[in-house]
Amino acid sequence: MTSNYDIEKVRAEYIGKETPPVLGRYAAEHDPIRRYCHMVEDRNPLFLDAHYGEKSRYGATVCPPAGWLAMYFAGLGPWPPTIEPLLPIVPTPGRRFVNLVVETENFKPIKVGDRLSSKKRVADVYQKAIRLDPEAVWIVGETIISNQDDEVVCIVRNTYVVHRTLQEVAAAQAKMGKA
Repeated sequence: MTSNYDIEKVRAEYIGKETPPVLGRYAAEHDPIRRYCHMVEDRNPLFLDAHYGEKSRYGATVCPPAGWLAMYFAGLGPWPPTIEPLLPIVPTPGRRFVNLVVETENFKPIKVGDRLSSKKRVADVYQKAIRLDPEAVWIVGETIISNQDDEVVCIVRNTYVVHRTLQEVAAAQAKMGKA
């Protein structure tokens, strides 16, 4: 490594760190679910037909298990504009941020009318070299989404890589006398 970045110290301080829960601005609504289903050509009546949903074991229209729809309903909406932190800010040598992987783990159905909240958590931090930066930092962040009964409905996991530019790497190596 070419810097004084202490990955073990960062791991000890940040893994498990969470943001406070934030209540989504709007309840889960049928129309965004309908639009999503039409976009992906999903004709499941459980997602589209309110009467069918009411007669189902869920007793309501439910949201397809798509992580971004859960994030949409748990978010603060497009207006007025707000900035939600992606996760607690983890210090890294670089500032170039790339979201590589998104995974969703579903636990309970999201029903039309549910009020969702979300909190962000750092699940893992580690260093793994990439071609551009031998000190790239990988962060696994989780968004934990809960309903109005504080039941976790899903967890959305993102794997990010944070790296330096080639110029920043060269400057760090020169500073450490390795150029």
